[in-house]
Amino acid sequence: MFSFKLFAIPVRVEPWFWITMAFLGGGLNARDSSSILSVLIFMLAGFISILVHELGHALTIRKFSLPTEITLHGFGGYATFPPGRLDRMQSFLVTAAGPGLQVALALLLIILIQLIPIPPESLLNLLVSNLILVSIFWAILNCIPVYPMDGGQMMSAVLGPRREHLVYLISIFIAVSIGLIFFMIFRQPLLPIFMALFAWQNWQMYQNHTQR
Repeated sequence: MFSFKLFAIPVRVEPWFWITMAFLGGGLNARDSSSILSVLIFMLAGFISILVHELGHALTIRKFSLPTEITLHGFGGYATFPPGRLDRMQSFLVTAAGPGLQVALALLLIILIQLIPIPPESLLNLLVSNLILVSIFWAILNCIPVYPMDGGQMMSAVLGPRREHLVYLISIFIAVSIGLIFFMIFRQPLLPIFMALFAWQNWQMYQNHTQR
């Protein structure tokens, strides 16, 4: 684990973050120096992109005069803030700022590579390509309306506390549907496992909510 500050915001990176990035970057199949280097470039791109995502949350939190910290972990990351201090609109804006800034990064890079050609075989081109890919994919993934992902939190802010049970039920339905469809099409278990965990988490929260 290592930590630093960015724009005066404390950032902590846990070891599991690097392990997950290495796995997603194909680390299990890296057999030579070239493939290992590609994995390392992917890990760097993932670190930059997800940090930008969480920075979008954190800077917006600080805009509302609240303290915040960023943690990057095995499932991505989060930016903390004191509970109960944001209204529904503020909560929506804080949540939307993460994928919003990440998409802005991807669009900026797409524009720059049109203006400044990069040699296709260079490490810089690989880094920029991975940055664009991770930024777009991660932003889209996080906007899926499954709590506690960004899309689920935005849905929660829109529906409000009186419809909290609907947030959990919708999240369960979408998480299970996406997990099954993704596995049937790609036969890849990682995303379905994440969706199953989210579905189980929402089922537990739904049960706790109905037992109040």
